[in-house]
Parts: sequence; C-alpha cells; structure tokens
Amino acid sequence: MGSPWKAMADDSRREILLMLRKKEMTPSQISKHFEFSFPAVSTHLKILKDADLIKEEKLGKNRFYSLNNAKSIEILKFFESMWGYNLKSLKEYLENKEKKIARK
Repeated sequence: MGSPWKAMADDSRREILLMLRKKEMTPSQISKHFEFSFPAVSTHLKILKDADLIKEEKLGKNRFYSLNNAKSIEILKFFESMWGYNLKSLKEYLENKEKKIARK
C-alpha cells in the first residue's frame, strides 16, 4: 500500500480527490477535466487507489472511482489531533482570506 501523504502531494491528484468527493466517476469522465493524457489519469488513479484514498468498482466494462470516506476521516482525525480547535480557526482564516481576495 502506498503512502496517502505522497499521493496527496500532487496537485492533480488532490483535484481528482475533490471531484470524487462529489460523485463517483469513470476515468474518462475524470480525464475531461485535465489537459493530460488518459494514461496519465490512469496512473494518478492507480496511485490514489494504492494509497487507499479512493475505491474502485467494476461494472461491466466500466470502472467507477469514488472517495474512500473511511481513509478521509482517518486523515482528518490526524489533523484534528495535531491542531485540535486550531483547525477550525485555520479554516475560518483561509475562508476570510479568500473572501478578501475575491473582493479585490
């Protein structure tokens, strides 16, 4: 099993995780959101799957990928144990900063 931390170090893989948070998708649906090749998307999905960050379900010829919620909660708990209440403060700080930038 690969490291979830290494898997999440890549911007494209983090974007894939955010997309899969909303709904399950096929590799071809995911590839439409990126400018790189279909094999590159497959490589990113393999890395995320090996890190147990996503789940794969085969239905006929199609493979559907979804976020592994259990692993996501495990990672969230790690950050909460590390920063506790400060994690909520960090979220509020970042949201306020984004609002200020959007107003400019």
